[in-house]
Amino acid sequence: MKKVQQGFTLIELMIVVAIIGILAAVAIPAYQDYTKRAHVTEGLSLASSGKTAVTEYYNSKGSLPPGNVSAGLATAPSIKGNAVQSVKVTAGLLIITYNAKVLTGAILNLSPTTGVGGVKWTCKAGTSMKAQWLPSSCR
Repeated sequence: MKKVQQGFTLIELMIVVAIIGILAAVAIPAYQDYTKRAHVTEGLSLASSGKTAVTEYYNSKGSLPPGNVSAGLATAPSIKGNAVQSVKVTAGLLIITYNAKVLTGAILNLSPTTGVGGVKWTCKAGTSMKAQWLPSSCR
C-alpha cells in the first residue's frame, strides 16, 4: 500500500510564517503614516470655517483679523476634534495644533496671502510636523 502525504511539513509552515512576518514589518509603518495623515486632514477640515471667517473679515475691513473672536469664530480650545487640540487665528494666520493622535504639540500653519483677488491660502508644516504626514494639498 502506498502512504498518502497529508498536511504541510514543518519547513513549509516556517517559510509561510517568515513571509507573513516580513509583510507585516513593511505594512505596519506605512499604515501608521496613513492614519496620521488622515488625522492631519481632519485639522484642515476644522480650519475651513476659519479660512472663510478670515476671508470675510479681510473682504469687509481690508485687514486680517487679530484673533478668533474678531474673526467671528469660537475660542481656539473650543474648535477641536478627534486629533485636533485647537484652531487659533493670529493676525490672520490659522494655527492648527494636534494632540497625541498625531504628535502632541504638532502644528500645521495655514497662512493667508492677500491680494486683488482676495485671500490665497498656503499650508506649511510647523513645529514637530513631519512632511510625510502632510496631505497631498500641502506638499
